[in-house]
Amino acid sequence: MNNRHDVVVIGSGHNGLICAAYLARSGLDVHVVEKDTVLGGATSTVERYPGHRTDRGSSAHLMIRHTGIPEELDLAAHGLRYVDCDPWGFAPAPPGSDDPPIVFHRDLDLTCASIAAACGETDARAYREFVRRWGVLAGRMMKGFGVRPTASRLGAAFLGRDDLRDPFGAVQTFLSSGDALLDQTFTSERLKAALSWFGAQSGPPMSHAGTAPMIGFAALMHQTPPGRAIGGSGALADALVSAVRAAGGSVTAGAGATAIRRAGSGWRVETAGGRSLHCSAVVAACHVHTTLDLLSHELPAARLDAWRRRIRPGFGLGMVVRLGTTDLPRYPGVPTTTSSHGLQLLVTDRRRLDHRYGVAAAGRLDADPAVLAMSFSSLDPSLAPAGRHELTLWSQWHPRHLADGRSWSQAGPGEADRIIAAAERFAPGLTDSIVHRHVQTPQDLETELGLIGGNVMHVEMSLDQMLPMRPHPDLAGHTVPGADGVFLAGASTHPGGGVIGTSGRTVARLVGRRLGTSTRRRLRTRAQ
Repeated sequence: MNNRHDVVVIGSGHNGLICAAYLARSGLDVHVVEKDTVLGGATSTVERYPGHRTDRGSSAHLMIRHTGIPEELDLAAHGLRYVDCDPWGFAPAPPGSDDPPIVFHRDLDLTCASIAAACGETDARAYREFVRRWGVLAGRMMKGFGVRPTASRLGAAFLGRDDLRDPFGAVQTFLSSGDALLDQTFTSERLKAALSWFGAQSGPPMSHAGTAPMIGFAALMHQTPPGRAIGGSGALADALVSAVRAAGGSVTAGAGATAIRRAGSGWRVETAGGRSLHCSAVVAACHVHTTLDLLSHELPAARLDAWRRRIRPGFGLGMVVRLGTTDLPRYPGVPTTTSSHGLQLLVTDRRRLDHRYGVAAAGRLDADPAVLAMSFSSLDPSLAPAGRHELTLWSQWHPRHLADGRSWSQAGPGEADRIIAAAERFAPGLTDSIVHRHVQTPQDLETELGLIGGNVMHVEMSLDQMLPMRPHPDLAGHTVPGADGVFLAGASTHPGGGVIGTSGRTVARLVGRRLGTSTRRRLRTRAQ
């Protein structure tokens, strides 16, 4: 078996595989190592119970469809097919109310008509203007997500020509809190709560500075809505693995990296299987704290410790209850085709979100979890046997370590009951439809997927750990000072968590520039 490669990629999450696919297509000899027996990391799908295909991490893909990556890598040729989540968002009325729901269609006119019926004409007009303005701003934001996070590149991406007349006003727009944006734009608390819960899927509560763009991203959903990969979220990873192998790269599972060591002018990646892989460059697409551990033999302990102390994974983000059911969630008076295709935003008041975050920050749980439901078997019947459905209930926020000293193995079942009960209040009868149940607590997310602290975003998505500060100012350029030839990719790096892939593409460009000329010369020599 070949132990020499141009590049070794550590971790088979979508960013690592995207990086590998670009590099393999450029002619480099690339090998991906994964410690898990399942490829794809948090972008993977498995059979948790007979006949059901259940996601292990991500479910809806909101951002990658705005990057051009699936088209550039021709992932459709490798079996990837997305279906639009349309409507992409559904916010039911408070339980017991006869008010109409808020339905976020891809079509802006239909969305505004729904908002007018539920919240009034004033907010419908305000939403139309919000989409007009933030469609431009969020487009710039996506452009910024696709570049290396230097001041010049980010400035060119985020700021338009008109902003040069009022640069501080433009900066304030992006640094504002989500709550401030909502309060200055809308009057209906129901609409504010729905958009706040959508924005909070990025991690921080919308009361935090710099969260306005997370709400503004909703404007892009009217251009390209969230996509559901047919066959499960893991269909993206499957297509990427196929693309890597088709281009001559290799991917192995079940024997992850145990150390990154210098080897002459290059590097040696030691694996749990006992192999030593020699390479010119290493791409660490795993958690940044894991990467620092792998480099512990090569960099000063004081420097590594200083980085670890400054890079906060956070206290935990959420937990998931995966359900196999006999029916879709049924919201009173609403057809399932309206409610089940997208993100079901089961929050009607932002005070519930503020309370939930505060309780979690104190290491506690309460009786009223905030829930986002997704039932994508309504779009993709292949996820479950005939007459059955696959339902995900995601809830924020949850501490990794509980203040009362309980383990999550003790607290998890009761919290899962409360999450289901919270969804039941909006969709009566849900509990009676449950046949199978799989719970993923913050501890489970850490153990199974390597998400330290149970944070699906790797590193807290707070303002001081974003853009040129992510995950740390010293490491923001996707490189490691003192370890020339080791590159960082994945959710720990710019632009952060979520299924987007631009980190992997950015690093592929950096590695390609570093190795391209000499490697092409070697390839020509081998061919002669």
